Amino acid sequence: MFKDAEEFIRLYYYETKKDDEALEKRLIEINEQIEKYGQYELTYDELDYGAKLAWRNSNRCIGRLFWKNLKVIDKRELQTETQIFEALLEHINTATNKGRIRPTITIFLPTVGNQSIRIWNHQLIRYAGYQTEHGVIGDPDSIVFTEVCQKLGWRGKGGPFDILPLVIQVNDHPPKWFEIPEEMILEVPLRHPNYEWFADLNLKWYAVPIISSMKLEIGGITYSAAPFNGWYMGTEIAARNLADENRYNMLPKIADLMGLDRKTNASLWKDRALVELNTAVLHSFKEDGVSIVDHHTAAHQFKQFEEKEREMGREVTGNWVWLIPPVSPATTHIFHKPYNNKVNKPNYFYQQLPYERT
Repeated sequence: MFKDAEEFIRLYYYETKKDDEALEKRLIEINEQIEKYGQYELTYDELDYGAKLAWRNSNRCIGRLFWKNLKVIDKRELQTETQIFEALLEHINTATNKGRIRPTITIFLPTVGNQSIRIWNHQLIRYAGYQTEHGVIGDPDSIVFTEVCQKLGWRGKGGPFDILPLVIQVNDHPPKWFEIPEEMILEVPLRHPNYEWFADLNLKWYAVPIISSMKLEIGGITYSAAPFNGWYMGTEIAARNLADENRYNMLPKIADLMGLDRKTNASLWKDRALVELNTAVLHSFKEDGVSIVDHHTAAHQFKQFEEKEREMGREVTGNWVWLIPPVSPATTHIFHKPYNNKVNKPNYFYQQLPYERT
């Protein structure tokens, strides 16, 4: 632990241009805490910078230009499920910001021994998925977690866009679920600037993607509950969530309404329907004043991030497969260059889903 702590603290003091004497004093203090208690505690400033560095080091993220703007909310003092739920509502409210999305992270108690906090949801806001005799209603990707919530006592309306409850577990206590008040969830009804029939599809999507299933690691300390968000890139919704065959699979219906020939792939019906679905998402979010970025702008912003990192003498690491957008990737500079997928810390990591152990 001290080795990881020292590596992070030295980096933090170097990048923030803090005094070398204060650095050595801080390292002695940390070493004493680890020897005495088997752990140490980050100051708020260290936690704040560490969470931002974790974003900067996130190889799969195209939006890292804004890493310094991350709002870090420290909730390490909270102990109960109800307190944590209220903090998650605060996060949703802060991040949503009436549509002007704020990149935000809320950090709860670190994992130490048997002490841990887990949020069972993949994202704080997500749609349920119901397996019925007539097929799947809602998001197929949520079927398993929806069934978990139902076993805990939650009952959804059975619609295509039911918001799942928040499921929180403290230590080895039984998990508790909480409904998110409807008025706190900003959703965008989707329509198209040129096709009036698009609104009749009754599609919508929530404004803020708040990842809650990953763990944050800073200086040898693991935070198993640290939900974070940026804003959406349009393709995340329109080229994946609504378009993938194993998600909402809307391309065939849109293609039919566009009058496209689905008998042959050579008609490029999937491509044409996909572009119009992306157009609808970007148009709807922008018309409603909700932050979103198109994939071309996001790629340009990533190029700016690369240039800034190069000026600072830092290598930009990245996972090419994740960085290229799912629509027209070859039109971006990212497609045409390799990236070192080395994983630096601090960083965010996947962890086993709690309900997979139940």
